[in-house]
Amino acid sequence: MILYKGNIYENTKQKELLKSLQDDCLNTLSCTKSIKTSEVIDACDQLTKITLEGKFDHIIKPLIEEYDIPSEYFEKYVSMFSKKSLEKKIAIELGDDYQSLLPLDDKNKRSIHPLGILFHIAAGNVDILPAYSVIEGLLVGNINILKLPTGDKGVSIDLLLELINIQPKLKEYIYVFDVPSTETDTLQVFANMADAIVVWGGDQAVKAARKMAPINTKIIDWGHKLSFAYANLNSSDEDLKGLAHHIASTNQLLCSSAQGIYVDTDDRDKLDSFAERFFKIFIEVNKTHVPVPFGMKSRNAVELYYEKLVQDISKKRIWKQDGISVVTSNDNKLELSLLFRNVWIKRLPRDQIVKVIKPHRSHLQSATILAPKKEYNIYLEKLIQSGLVRIKKPIEMSDVLLGESHDGMYPLRLYSNIVETYNI
Repeated sequence: MILYKGNIYENTKQKELLKSLQDDCLNTLSCTKSIKTSEVIDACDQLTKITLEGKFDHIIKPLIEEYDIPSEYFEKYVSMFSKKSLEKKIAIELGDDYQSLLPLDDKNKRSIHPLGILFHIAAGNVDILPAYSVIEGLLVGNINILKLPTGDKGVSIDLLLELINIQPKLKEYIYVFDVPSTETDTLQVFANMADAIVVWGGDQAVKAARKMAPINTKIIDWGHKLSFAYANLNSSDEDLKGLAHHIASTNQLLCSSAQGIYVDTDDRDKLDSFAERFFKIFIEVNKTHVPVPFGMKSRNAVELYYEKLVQDISKKRIWKQDGISVVTSNDNKLELSLLFRNVWIKRLPRDQIVKVIKPHRSHLQSATILAPKKEYNIYLEKLIQSGLVRIKKPIEMSDVLLGESHDGMYPLRLYSNIVETYNI
């Protein structure tokens, strides 16, 4: 499906619509007063209210059940699009005086303006993410062209269409296309029009965007990130339970999901004892969550069976039950797990943290520290020195806070320009 100027079209109309896309966008930029931030906020506020009242339960409830998302977490997330929340977000990212910046001097003024046209390449790991990316672009007045991720369930178009119905002016600022990544000629059309390409995805997605981007087009990448836990051998059961709940509830699918646990030890026997302790807690916590999807459980069972066969060579030790697993090894490589509640646990003495983690700086996002209070700040400093930009409580690793950055940066600043003009 295609969303174009407030209307829904079948994909068969794509070629015809592409012919007029650039002219339509440029006409909006040149002939129409830019959409006001207050108009976008008011529309989002109304969308928030009707969502919380249940208008979209038919598409949202299945997602909540599929991803085992607590209803209170969902309500908190949706409330971040309320008027109060968005006004706070803008004030944090652009400053309290964003509508009338203080002049540089008595003759030189400053003002914030949109980049112009953003081309969003959305990732498919969170169904509401594509619409969220567009809303951020709208908040500073940009025209937004969205490429839906493969397998999109229609949530983004439904939400954005409702936003347009609430505020018809937005139809000039939202274009959504269901284009596969293999259709490079069409993607190149979008890239050539854009002032910036906003990429949500892994290294290959970012690399592809850089390849298609003209030399004068900005690349803003929110690439896939790796997150992990760092634990002291004396971590509390409460922290370990919190981490287990986090892993089970996210299935390790989010950039902020812990893929594994580094432990402050160089002793393999102590590492294995810690892993066994965590596994026992993990088993009990897992019983309180919806089961791992059968297909992923089967896929991981094959992977773990292979690991069992080569244990004598790999020196890995594996604990597995009820579709979840914990694996220890002799290496300290930061890597993606098998996902869906399969956790690696590795040795990483505190004096090696920066040396091992820093080389991964472009892929780092969140970490949690499981340690007695007296050791916490020691670990915190080393993780920040390594490039981590988000340190959270174990159970809250994927909680979203109003006003927090994306991977250490504020998107609204990246989606806008500061324009300086001389006063005559």
